[in-house]
Formats: sequence, C-alpha cells, structure tokens
Amino acid sequence: MFWESQKQLEELVCQLVSWDSRTGTEGEVLFPFKLKDELAKLEYFEQHPEYIALHDSGRNRNGLSALYKHGSASRTIILMSHFDTVHTKEFGSNSHLAFSPHELGNRFKEIADDFPEEVRADILSGDYLFGRGTMDMKMGIALHMHLVEKAIAHDWPINLLLLTVPDEEVDSAGMRAAVGHLEDLAYAHGLDYALFLNSEPSFTQYPDDPNYYFYSGTIGKIMPSVLFYGVETHVGEPLRGLNAHFMASFLNQQMEFSNVFSETAYGEKTPLPVTLKYYDMKADYSAQTSNHAASLYNVFVMEQNADDIFSKFHHLVEETMAQCQNHYEAICRRENTRPAGGIRTMSYQSLHDYMLKKYGQVKIDEIITQYTARDDLDDREKSMHITNRMITYCKELVPLAVTLFVPPYYPAVNASEDPLVRSISGLVQEFLDTHYGIMPKEIHYFNGISDASYVTYDSHDDSWETYKTNTPVWGKTYTIPFESMQNLQVPHINIGPFGKDPHKLTERLHKQSGYEITPKLLEAVVKHCMTVTV
Repeated sequence: MFWESQKQLEELVCQLVSWDSRTGTEGEVLFPFKLKDELAKLEYFEQHPEYIALHDSGRNRNGLSALYKHGSASRTIILMSHFDTVHTKEFGSNSHLAFSPHELGNRFKEIADDFPEEVRADILSGDYLFGRGTMDMKMGIALHMHLVEKAIAHDWPINLLLLTVPDEEVDSAGMRAAVGHLEDLAYAHGLDYALFLNSEPSFTQYPDDPNYYFYSGTIGKIMPSVLFYGVETHVGEPLRGLNAHFMASFLNQQMEFSNVFSETAYGEKTPLPVTLKYYDMKADYSAQTSNHAASLYNVFVMEQNADDIFSKFHHLVEETMAQCQNHYEAICRRENTRPAGGIRTMSYQSLHDYMLKKYGQVKIDEIITQYTARDDLDDREKSMHITNRMITYCKELVPLAVTLFVPPYYPAVNASEDPLVRSISGLVQEFLDTHYGIMPKEIHYFNGISDASYVTYDSHDDSWETYKTNTPVWGKTYTIPFESMQNLQVPHINIGPFGKDPHKLTERLHKQSGYEITPKLLEAVVKHCMTVTV
C-alpha cells in the first residue's frame, strides 16, 4: 500500500505540500492534475479510470473527485477538502522553503531563538511539521487518500467519494461549482449521500489553546455594504455639498463592533461585525470633495439568513443616515447655510427598479456588462462600480446611501441535532478518551469559515431571493447554487488533525495527530457509518 504507514503518510503530506497551490496561481491550476496522477497509482483506478474526474471550477481551475464504489452499497460518504493555500509573503527570506517542510523545520531550528517561547518549544520538540499547507489543509487530503486506499484494500461495504476543490481561501468558487457535480455523480452512480466528512484542522479558540476540537457545523459570513453618494463641492465651499466620507463615518462607527446582528447558539457567540474594506471611489486627487465612497462589512451568522441580515442592516442605515442628516443640518444652521439636500436610503433592488422605469432593462444590462467584463476589478469592486454608475443616471436621488450585498456569502450550516452526527460525536469522544486520553470538545459552528457552507441549505428558506436581488454581480460573475444545496440535505461533520497557526509563518501540523490519531479516528468513523442505522 502507498499511504498506509505513518512514514508513508508523512511522505505523502510533504509531497502534497511541495505542490505549491496558492490561491490564484498556476500551482492551483496544476494541483488536481498531479493529484489525479497520484491516485491513478492505485490498481482500482487503473481498472476504473472513469471513477476519477475533473470538474470545472472556472478560471482554468478544476476540482477533482475520486469514487470508491462498492458493488453492494449505495450509502456514500463524501470526503471533502480544499487544496488551495494562502500566500507566503510573511516567510520573507525563507519563502523558498515554505513548501519544503523538512528543510523549513531545519531552518527554524537554526533561528529558534527568534520565535516566541511556545513556537520555539514546538520547533525544538520535533513533534510538528512546519510549512504552508501542512495544517490547512494538505494533511486532510492525505487522510482522505489513506481512507480510500484502505477501503479498496479491505473491500469496505460503503462508497467513498473523495472531493477536493480550489479557491476555498477566497470565494469558494470550487465548492460552489462542485454542488452541481455532486448531483450528477449521485444520479450517474446511484449514490445515496449519507455524510459530508470534512477534515479541516482543529483550530485553536484562544492563544496557547491545547484542546482538540471537532465541528458539527460551520459559521456563516455575509457582507452587507453601502455605497454613499453625496454632493460634490469645492473644498473652499464645503457646505455647498455633502461629503460621502462624512456620511460613511456615521455608519462605520455604528457597524464596527455592533451587537445588532449578534447571535448565541449552543453557548457559542458570533464574533462582532467589522468594516472589512472602506474606500474612496474618486480616482484622482483634486480640490473637489469626494461624492462617492464604499463601506463593506463582515457579519457572521448562525441561525439568521440573508433576509434577516438585510432587514436589520437597511434599518440601521436608515437610522444612521437620519442622524447624519440631523447633524449636518445643525452645522448648516450654525453656519447660516442652506443644506445641500436630504439623505435618502435605498436598497440596490429599489435603485434597480427605479432605473428600470426611467431607462429600461437595456441600459441596466449595458452598465452591468460594462463592469462585470473587467478583469482588473474583483466582485466587490464590480458591485460598487455598477451601483455607482446607476446613480449617475439618477442624480435626482442624491445625496443617497444604497444598501447592497457583495460577495462572498457563506450560509451557516449546522447538523448538531442530526442523529448520525450525534452518534459520530459520541464515537469521537469515546475513541479519543479511551485510546489517547484526549477529551475532545464539540464546536457547533466552525469559526474558520469553510466550504461546508455549500453542502446543504435550509430546505424551507427562500431568503436567498433577497440576496440575489441585492447583489449587483449576481448571475454574471457570482452565483450560489441555492436550489441544488437545498436538494442535498446531507449532514456534515468536520474531523481533522490538530495543528497551530494557520495562515501564519509558523503554520504547523502535530505529527502524531496527523499520522496516527486522526487516521485511526477517521477509520472508526467510516466503519461506524457502515453499520449504524439512524
């Protein structure tokens, strides 16, 4: 067997790490082809080459699926992972070693005194494998390959579908594209999906956290945003206009750390909102005030949907713009000057409908195409430029604050009450306690944001219509397969190896967890799914 022993698993994860697959690079494009060749070493896939497939994820990227299909089984576990990693600028002069774990570990030993005590101790202990992707999440892919090989060798009476995708670290384009492929594969091969088994690593909850966590759900993330369009003026006559930055300053203060969107479930609480990006859309410098600025906010969700968030957000913007107007008018009275106008608040959908009546669909399509076709803008910038351009055709509405959504959107997913997940939870705790003296803790909402957001969706929720109609790039450069996600309705659990410092210079994998503990635990989980009836 190729990936059975601890030594073989270490060699495999080092090989996967060496295939540099940073998001947006040529390495991300090439990775699934290399993985396909590696999986093809197994005799099973030599005999069934049709069970390995590449799936288009856009921008020349592909996801990969590899199916182990047992003749008498329909129950199927989807082993899901992502192969892209974040970039390596923080490695500095050691960048050339970022994807060479053994060499990087040796280099860190030479400069161990440069690191904080906890990191230095881990370097010198030899218990950790350092390098970009060791923890997040090349070890997870290696563990899934190990499971597939073992299932083949021992003829396990269950189907395993290894699915690994690109782009998880940015917009999850890989997983959003994969949902449709999962439907196709189920139909083509008669698969009954019973479980999504993700193996993202166990993330620490606080500095120096020694606990091992597994996850029965994943937190959601949504980005309500505003385009502020004021009234331009010369800086020598500031009150003849209304500066967009003045408008934005009121909302930024209200949104940052706001508890309006806070949720608590299973004793866990959503992190507070922050302004993720704020920028002036005025490209040049001049003595003219800026009449358009954009604010993008990060809001985490557990049980709230897009409709809930947009309703609260729009109401907050209305209230805040009223406060801004009152403050502005008070200044005008103090300076004995007439205000430049009253601030309106509109949703993007309302702006779209207003322009539709005034100019028709052809003009709207022209504006949307003009910006979605540009490769120099990301989806967030495209959204703001589309909105901004629409307002220029409707200047009678300004000063104006337009509420909208910008990508990405990660719906919250929680399977904590699912009977199969509950039985697996009990297995995980008993297995780790009995065999290793580890008392694992269940987290109901994975706090790292993950592709698991797209594996299922509340079958009764239609709030995604609110998201679609208020996202300017929807259907052009960004989509979410909500209906297909609703069709899946498959429980999810995340069980992965222990590590530390994801996305940092000192990202590292705990070797025993990666090579010994988690492989045995995942095997126990799969065998449990073979026999349990829930």
